[in-house]
Amino acid sequence: MNKYVAEFIGTAVLVLFGCGSAVLTGYGSAPIGMLAIAFAFGLAVTSMAYGIGHVSGCHINPAVTIGVWAAGRIPTSEVPKYWIAQILGGIAGAAILFMIASGKLAGFDVATAGLGQNGWGEGYIGGYGLGAAILAELVGTFIFLVVILGSTSKAGITQAAGLAIGLSLVMIHIVFIPVTGVSVNPARSIGPALFAGGKAISQLWLFIVVPLVGAYLAGLLFKLKVLED
Repeated sequence: MNKYVAEFIGTAVLVLFGCGSAVLTGYGSAPIGMLAIAFAFGLAVTSMAYGIGHVSGCHINPAVTIGVWAAGRIPTSEVPKYWIAQILGGIAGAAILFMIASGKLAGFDVATAGLGQNGWGEGYIGGYGLGAAILAELVGTFIFLVVILGSTSKAGITQAAGLAIGLSLVMIHIVFIPVTGVSVNPARSIGPALFAGGKAISQLWLFIVVPLVGAYLAGLLFKLKVLED
């Protein structure tokens, strides 16, 4: 059970500190605020990579798990167990964030302020359409998995792998936050959406399906030795 406990904790940390940077700092609409959010997500992944990577591989993301599986690095039997731990961790991280945000003396309305949920369309950050949202999540997840699988391959593995993975997530957030808020991680999207409700729930399908597809494509390239030494 150690690896699944690690995945639960790691995903909770990612959601709490990544989404928390958007909810609690109050700088989400300013350029410097978006940069801070990008680094919060990247640093959360980096810290957990070194904290739990030796236990579970630090997937903390169902898309990463499917990419690692597609690359042939974990057995099929482990996939659902990783997913359950990650989704529960994402919900736990969102719950902690909601409780902290609700403690604001001036009041906190999750329906108005949100909880760092992903989305697209009119009224959501940059106001991008469905096509742009799908492409951003597909490309972002694909690139993220290429970095993860490459830096943890037998030929590419290095002590700096966690840093490379975290920085790649920062890069993806810097560019794509205005489009979808950046998911590339179904568990990261599910947790906040459950508390935000409404539109976040109705749009959740994109942030579950598209990252899984992007991750699978990246994993397949490693399985077929296209990107494997």
